[in-house]
Amino acid sequence: MKSFFEDGVYEEITLRLNQIEKDTKPQWGKMNAGQMFNHCQMPLNIILEKEDYGVKPNWLVNLLFKKSMYSDKLWRKNLPTAPGFKITDEKDFEKEKQEITTLIDALNEQRERTDWQPHPAFGKLTKDQWGKMQYKHLDHHLRQFGV
Repeated sequence: MKSFFEDGVYEEITLRLNQIEKDTKPQWGKMNAGQMFNHCQMPLNIILEKEDYGVKPNWLVNLLFKKSMYSDKLWRKNLPTAPGFKITDEKDFEKEKQEITTLIDALNEQRERTDWQPHPAFGKLTKDQWGKMQYKHLDHHLRQFGV
């Protein structure tokens, strides 16, 4: 699995993100493009220490899901979303696209950083694990929209 912090990944993600238009239809799932951009901001806000969304450690979640967050295996389509991360209300596409772009830019500016805070649910993660987790989540949703 690629890491967000690898050379060229920021450019890849940015290019793919910019291929999504307001009317781009998902290949699976219920979110439209604006909702997906809003949803994808959440893990970025967590790593950038802007928000924790009330996420708490859970030994069962750690046992069952932590390794899948940064493993090389792609996530399958239509995976269930954690309740606090579901987006069902309508979102302004342009606003959400600008916000996710700002967050991706901010994370890229910190790509050399090595002292990341523990994840609120998964605990201590290495820089590589954080980078893979961010890439994997973004890649999953960009593939959802065909890019």
